[in-house]
Amino acid sequence: MSAAAESPAEVVARLRATFRTGRTRDLAWRTTQLTRLRALLTERGDELAEALRADLGKSRKESYRTEIDFTVREIDHTLERLEEWLRPEPAPVPAVLAGATAHTVQDPLGVVLVIAPWNYPVQLLLAPVVGALAAGNTVVAKPSELAPATSAAVARLLPEYLDTDAVAVVEGAVPETTALLAEHFDHIFYTGNGTVGRIVMTAAAKHLTPVTLELGGKSPVFVDRDTDLKTVAARLASGKFLNAGQTCVAPDYVLTDPETAPALADALSAAVEGLFGQDASTSPEYGRIVNERHFDRLVGLLDSGRTVTGGAHDRDEKYIAPTVLADVSPDSPVMGEEIFGPVLPIVTVDGLDEAIGFINDRDKPLALYAFTQDQAVRERLLTETSSGGVGVGLPLAHLTVSDLPFGGVGESGMGNYHGRYSLETFSHRKAVLDTPLG
Repeated sequence: MSAAAESPAEVVARLRATFRTGRTRDLAWRTTQLTRLRALLTERGDELAEALRADLGKSRKESYRTEIDFTVREIDHTLERLEEWLRPEPAPVPAVLAGATAHTVQDPLGVVLVIAPWNYPVQLLLAPVVGALAAGNTVVAKPSELAPATSAAVARLLPEYLDTDAVAVVEGAVPETTALLAEHFDHIFYTGNGTVGRIVMTAAAKHLTPVTLELGGKSPVFVDRDTDLKTVAARLASGKFLNAGQTCVAPDYVLTDPETAPALADALSAAVEGLFGQDASTSPEYGRIVNERHFDRLVGLLDSGRTVTGGAHDRDEKYIAPTVLADVSPDSPVMGEEIFGPVLPIVTVDGLDEAIGFINDRDKPLALYAFTQDQAVRERLLTETSSGGVGVGLPLAHLTVSDLPFGGVGESGMGNYHGRYSLETFSHRKAVLDTPLG
């Protein structure tokens, strides 16, 4: 029976019945599902890339690099280490329990729900599914309705490759998601914004369901004086304008001193042209805004400072040029919300002390980036600020390290995943004490 013909309650009941048979606990089942998911990505990747082009204007190269191949690497990393990760871990016992042994095991949770966003609709749906399957769970996958071509492709392809009694795709918008959230899951993994994150957490509380919330926020960049601004600008522009800025860990704004700011602005202008040419609308490597609502919101932020480069936009094409704004006031509209688009403001601060204060006066970000050659500056940013992750010298790249946890803190989320951390997110570490009777 297809998920489309079932109610959310029926889908969850069917997957729970599968989980109770115990077959998803078997290592061979887990590795088979991961291998089949890998096959889907390698054999049908072009179909997914075409859907991503339709939804977000992504090039084939970007679709593979940031979504398809990214997820394949996550699968390969997991397959290579899963048996080791699942081995019971011994624990010492006190002398009073002499003769007893203790260990922990990773116990699958049951039926989990993965709700994906629209900006990386393949990676941010399937990478959590990798962890859920590796942990031995059954999974309801909810793709984003705001990326309809990708949602349809995933709904068509997943049942061709995965165990349909253990993995179900439920498409739809707010009504379908609301109906899903009314069901009792054993874990909910949501990637998106804080507003919906609160709705998810409220719904989960009714069943005492644990949640992982991968949110966002305004990820700051500190550019120290006396850095190589050509290198800084090239790396900043590449990270910021990937996927037309629609990346949860994209650099959101730059903090630097008044003397460095003008030269950095000029370097960023040159870097943008080096990436996309004089007119980014003609570049096959530059994407589009997901829909008119987000386009209109972003256009409303363009007057928040002096335009150094960019500013051009076309609503019919959902195109906004890579834009750098200088002389931006901290209370300007562009600084009032997560940008989530191709607009990069530069805010000047007197130095590191003011930069740290500026960051700490705002919600904890998903990422913090620093360009500095001063070890003392790095240490102060690490110890005196709070963020989901830190990247020194290169934005976004920490996501690609499978042995690093990825997740937020405070307003930028709770919980983490990638690699072994995904297994732990979708498992319960169960304590076992074995005391002989004789």
